[in-house]
Amino acid sequence: MRADRVEVSWDSSKNKWLVRIISGEEVIRRHADLPQNADKNAVSAAAMKIAQDEGYEAEPAALAVTA
Repeated sequence: MRADRVEVSWDSSKNKWLVRIISGEEVIRRHADLPQNADKNAVSAAAMKIAQDEGYEAEPAALAVTA
């Protein structure tokens, strides 16, 4: 299945990165256990891995990381 977008943001209540996999109206939320000061490449790689683990394919251009 192809993801329309993958959004990553810092979830301060959980102190983890929150990955949102968006496909149509479906949104899957998973947390990545990386430190807040992790670089963008590490966060992006973790998000793509989580999407793949959930059975989604995502293009790197569909990935948005916000701190």
